[in-house]
Amino acid sequence: MKVKAKYRSKHKNRKTTRPWVFSLYIGLFAGIIWGALKLLQFAMKYTDVVPGFMLEPFFRHDFLVTWQGILLGYGSLIALSLVAALFYGLVLRKLKGPWPGLIYGLAWWGGLYLLIGPLTGMVPAITQMDVNSLVTDMCLFAVWGLFIGYSITFEFTDERSREPMVMKAEPVK
Repeated sequence: MKVKAKYRSKHKNRKTTRPWVFSLYIGLFAGIIWGALKLLQFAMKYTDVVPGFMLEPFFRHDFLVTWQGILLGYGSLIALSLVAALFYGLVLRKLKGPWPGLIYGLAWWGGLYLLIGPLTGMVPAITQMDVNSLVTDMCLFAVWGLFIGYSITFEFTDERSREPMVMKAEPVK
């Protein structure tokens, strides 16, 4: 009996993914992972910007450096990630490659640290911050955006078509 190889894509019968659900899923994990890294950076004194910097207009700085404030800040980073991933998934999901995600993360950093942050008192002006804090947080936002962008892009573009084909043997009649 001869066996004829038939090639099939692994994803031929795959159901379509709902963009907003998948984006929220990615945003949750982006917030958990990169928020934890922000906590670690602050604990190890790589940055002077508290994890709850987005809450500075609403809470006293003395509270945000306590363990309760740090946990609240961690929650705010998760919320930011959910919003950012939802926006990326609904508007930018068809952009291909890692670069749009990287630029997206840097745009969030620029918006928070250069525009909104100094105006609202979230972060000091860029001229008053030390270089370590600037570079550390810029790199964190870059990889955060890369994670969100590339994860969503991989799901919604033809990046899956680059995966190897699965070979299944069927008997020849």
